Amino acid sequence: MRVCVIGAGLSGLAVAHALKERGIGFVCLERAPDVGGIWRQPEAGERGPGYLSLHLNTAKQLTGYAGFPMPDSYPLYPRHSQVAAYLRSFAEWAGIREHVELRTEVVSVGQDADGMWTVVSRDADGATTSRRFERVIVASGHHTDPALPDTLPAGSDSFTGRILHSLDYRDGGDFAGQRVVVVGLGASAVDIAADLSRHAAETVLSVRRGLHIVPKQLYGKSLDEIAEAPWWNEMSFAERRKWAEEALLVARGRLADYGLPEPDHPLFSSATTLSDEILSRIRHGAVTPKPAIASFDGDRVVFTDGTRVAADAVVYCTGFHMTFPFLPAGCPVAADGSVELYRRVVPADRPGLYFVGLVRPVGAITRLVEAQAQWVARIIGGEAELPAADGMREEISTYLDGIVQRYGRTQGASIQVDVGPYLAEFRESLPV
Repeated sequence: MRVCVIGAGLSGLAVAHALKERGIGFVCLERAPDVGGIWRQPEAGERGPGYLSLHLNTAKQLTGYAGFPMPDSYPLYPRHSQVAAYLRSFAEWAGIREHVELRTEVVSVGQDADGMWTVVSRDADGATTSRRFERVIVASGHHTDPALPDTLPAGSDSFTGRILHSLDYRDGGDFAGQRVVVVGLGASAVDIAADLSRHAAETVLSVRRGLHIVPKQLYGKSLDEIAEAPWWNEMSFAERRKWAEEALLVARGRLADYGLPEPDHPLFSSATTLSDEILSRIRHGAVTPKPAIASFDGDRVVFTDGTRVAADAVVYCTGFHMTFPFLPAGCPVAADGSVELYRRVVPADRPGLYFVGLVRPVGAITRLVEAQAQWVARIIGGEAELPAADGMREEISTYLDGIVQRYGRTQGASIQVDVGPYLAEFRESLPV
C-alpha cells in the first residue's frame, strides 16, 4: 500500500474517497468497531466527546459530502445517530468500507532514513503489526485527551461530589434529581447544561470568561449557509463583523441581561459558541449562571463572587489537549501550542505526512475537509506540487502572525479558519 490513512470519521472517509477516486492504494486504520468517529460513540455507549443529546450545529446541506447529500428525511440539524448512519452509508456508497481495518489502533508513526513511514498498529487481540508506507494522512481528530485545569480549585480533594470531564458525560438522565455545576461556555458546555436542565434538580453554569453566543440561524438562514454566501464573502472583515453584531443585538440582546459576562473581545476575534437553547434555558430559570469556581467546601461549590451552591457533580467542559501520541514529539504542535502546518495540512519538515480535518471554521467543516482531501490526493498522485520547505515555513509564519493579531495567543486559535477565504486557497489546485 502506498498510503496509510489514520481515522475513519468524517475526515478520514473523505480522504479515503479522494484516494480511491484516483486509484491510489491505501489502507485506513480505525481503532473503533465501526466507521463514523465521534458521531457513533454515544449510541454505542463508548467514552468520547459525543453525548446522547448531540446534534449537528451546522446545516445538513453543507455538512453532508458534496456528491452524497444527507437524506431529505433528515431534519436541518440531524442528531448524532443519524449522522453516524449517514457516514456508514457514505462508506458503502463510495466503496471504501473494504479498505478500513476496524479495531486497529495506531501505536506509533515514524519516518525512516529513506523517507518511508513505518506505522505500528495494534489489533483488538493485542497483536502488533509494523508496515511501511510512502505517505501517512492523519485524520483522527483531536478530541481524545481531556483538558482539566492544571490545578483544580482549593478543596477539590475533599469535595463530596463527583468531578468529571465532558468526555465522561453521556446523558442528562444519569444525573436525575442531582445538583450539577457545568464549567465552561463552549459548545459542549452549553449543550450539556441545556440537557442536564431537563433532568437535574438544579443546573448551574459556571463561566470564567464571556464568549459570543450565536444562534444557529440568523434571519432564517443557518450560519454556515451565510458563511458561504457570495454577498457575505464580498464584504470586508469589518463589514461582516458589524453586520453580525447588529444581527445578534436583534436576535438575543446583551448577554449581561442573561446574567452572563459580556465578552472582553470583539466578535470573530475568538471562537464563538453556537446555541439555540442555552439562553432560553437561562430565561426559563432552568439554568443559573455563576462566575468561575473559587474553591470547594465539602459538598459546596464556592464561586468568585462569594456565592455557593450544594452540588452532587461538577462537569468540566474545558476542551481537549491537542495531542497525537503516536507521532514524533513536536509534530504538528509546537512548544508554544501552535499548530504549524502549511495550508493547515502539511508539516514543512516532514515530507509525506499530512493532516486533514485539523481546522476550526465558523460553519460546516465538510467542504473544507473535502478540499483538503482532494488536494492531498492530487499531490500524492502527482497532479499538484508543494513549494520548497522554506516557502511552506514562510506561509506558516505569515498565517500564525495573522492569527495572533486577530485572536491573540490562545490555545487552539492556530487552527481557526474562515470558510470562504480558506476554500479559495485550494481552488487553483482543484479540478475544474
